[in-house]
Amino acid sequence: MKYKRIVFLLLAALLLISPTTAAAAVDTEELSPLPEVTYDPIPADTDPIPDSSVKSALLMDGETGQILWSRDADTQREPASVTKVMTMLLVCEALDEGTLKPDQLVTTSAHASEMGGSQIFLKEGEQMTVNDLLKAVAVVSGNDAAVALGEAIAGTETAFVERMNQRAIQLGMEQTHFVNCTGLPVEGHLTTAHDIAIMSRELLRHDRIRAFTSIWMDSLRDGEFTLSSTNKLLKSCEGCTGLKTGYTSAAGHCISASARRDDRELIAVVLGAADSKERFASAAALLDWGFASFRTVTVTPDGPIAPIPVIQGKQPELTVKAPSVNLLLRAGDEGKITTQLELLSSVAAPVKAGDAVGHFIVKVDDQVAAVLPLTSGQSVEKLDFQGTFVAFLKNLFSNRW
Repeated sequence: MKYKRIVFLLLAALLLISPTTAAAAVDTEELSPLPEVTYDPIPADTDPIPDSSVKSALLMDGETGQILWSRDADTQREPASVTKVMTMLLVCEALDEGTLKPDQLVTTSAHASEMGGSQIFLKEGEQMTVNDLLKAVAVVSGNDAAVALGEAIAGTETAFVERMNQRAIQLGMEQTHFVNCTGLPVEGHLTTAHDIAIMSRELLRHDRIRAFTSIWMDSLRDGEFTLSSTNKLLKSCEGCTGLKTGYTSAAGHCISASARRDDRELIAVVLGAADSKERFASAAALLDWGFASFRTVTVTPDGPIAPIPVIQGKQPELTVKAPSVNLLLRAGDEGKITTQLELLSSVAAPVKAGDAVGHFIVKVDDQVAAVLPLTSGQSVEKLDFQGTFVAFLKNLFSNRW
């Protein structure tokens, strides 16, 4: 019996010393190719605003960013004061970063006081808090307030506009070029309905903005200056949370409208409407259609996922990290969801946390709606010679001859 154990130990040592033999013992199983997504929740040949003559329009799901419907949404157009969506975004980001404070006093420059159009009639040298200036931009589209905020962030409006364009590039707004932070008419100041939806969605990530964009009436200067919202959807559209109106004779009547119902938020962009009534009616029709036609469902695996064995690892198995997906569905398809897990039977060490070990496939009515990776929940190092030898010994002496 003694000699038999010695023989086994010698054989184990030879196996460990030989790199070729060790490599041959590793499981080389690979994941199968990813299936193609075939489920499309967007109904074909649908026009939620058939009687509208707006030049560009788009409806976006706020959670997923998916475009639900569009009309000429990638043509460059003047956005008028909808420009201020980006202005407000940079202000909110500065507040989050702490480079601006809500109660910080901003002194009005001569340049800011000279803005025309919609304004709160700031005088040169007048001081107002960041919060009050942001309120003025969100509620009454104050051009002077927008410039004052831009100068507080970047020093000059020109420098602030450079930041606006940089942020647009970061967000993938490929058809946008800002020349000012107000939307006042100027050559070359252009964007698209699609790009407006992108920056609107980003702005809505900042919960603080809804406290301003949802205001119907308020005041400034200790109640001496009344504010009345330019966004009439706040009173007529269920769940409206904002976002920004705009008008010039060249741009026409424009709006980026947001609404939240049952924990879902949609964004409707309308550019170039003939009049204010058509602007609001078109945006409301898009929002109503979107909420009636679609649902958003969070999908996760049906139960816990069993750990995967690790070959030659310092740990015998690893946990599997399961994703969740917010899935946009056609209304009525909620009960047609099925899920499928495809996992490797084992993995060879070393393994890094986050390495793909499988697929999570979501189907709706037998059509693939989403494919997400299943990943390793932790890193597992490969056993060295000593560790493998010790593991072998433990296994050897745990058995009875």
